[in-house]
Amino acid sequence: MDRNLADVLDAAAHGHFPPPDGGTTVVPQPSRRDAGVIAFTGHSVVFTDEDPQWVRRLLSSTDCDPLAATMNPRFLGALLDRTRRSMDTIDLLTVASNLAGPPPLRLTELADGEHPREVRARRRRDDVRVWAAEGGVVVLGRGVAGRWEAAIEVDDERRHRGLGRALATAARHLVPDGQPVWAQQATGNARSVRAFQAAGFRPVGAEALLLQA
Repeated sequence: MDRNLADVLDAAAHGHFPPPDGGTTVVPQPSRRDAGVIAFTGHSVVFTDEDPQWVRRLLSSTDCDPLAATMNPRFLGALLDRTRRSMDTIDLLTVASNLAGPPPLRLTELADGEHPREVRARRRRDDVRVWAAEGGVVVLGRGVAGRWEAAIEVDDERRHRGLGRALATAARHLVPDGQPVWAQQATGNARSVRAFQAAGFRPVGAEALLLQA
């Protein structure tokens, strides 16, 4: 298996996944900012600069199904303590190919950098850009291992009208250089999960990002 997270993600974006052998691969962090765990079907990838042997000893001491060990709260809690990081939640990790042509709705790029969603995105992504539609925004930026990541936000009064799906679809048109675009959704946020899947984003795994303090 690839020993570089960027290569792992590129392969997954094109439908090529680690072998479902119940194993765990430990790779270096792609940057000082980005550390965490991605659980694919039957195989996990831990990206951290901690000692791989320590990671494996910790996994072997976790009293649970080996297929679930990397997402077990005990393992994640110990990893957070060791790295002195924090995390929000375990996300569903999804990806979609780019789409040619203009987005399917009218968008205006925001240049002032003051939108709350953009401020939040800049803590976790580089090269962040934000576009506004009537009733919502779509955000693009380079996240884990330089991958393009999308996020959307829909105003309360515009929900249940298909705007979330349209914004997620727009991200596929906006991503540059023909690259795939990734998106994370909290597993409990069923509305967001439905919107991204309706826009053609495919589930590829679960992801826990460890955030710098």
